[in-house]
Amino acid sequence: MNSTIRRQSREVALQVLFQQEFALQPGVESGLETFRSSFDAAPEVMNYALELLKGVEKNHEFIDNLIQQCSAHWKLKRMALVDLIIMRIAAFEMKFGQIPPAVVINEAIEISKKYGTVDSAAFVNGILDQIVKH
Repeated sequence: MNSTIRRQSREVALQVLFQQEFALQPGVESGLETFRSSFDAAPEVMNYALELLKGVEKNHEFIDNLIQQCSAHWKLKRMALVDLIIMRIAAFEMKFGQIPPAVVINEAIEISKKYGTVDSAAFVNGILDQIVKH
């Protein structure tokens, strides 16, 4: 799988997870189907996005605890939702995937530049760096 497909998959996963924070659909598969009904993406993109979504959903408590442990002075509730979701996806990939942490962090930074605030990239980088060291 090439890096473009993985990037697009991460962005789809981010959008689905963000939507689920407000729509409360039953499960990530339903959220992905809602996304798929409005947006086109290659099957490979949707397949990896589903893998990410299921992984984040299955390991949600572990991932959030890890992020909390590695984020000095920040409670999860105070973090920007987009930043938190980007870090959840990245933490899942680093802890359960086969992609080198440096690649995962770089991707998370680039996505946070696109979807987050001016400060998101530095914030995400700092916490993900701590997760690697954890």
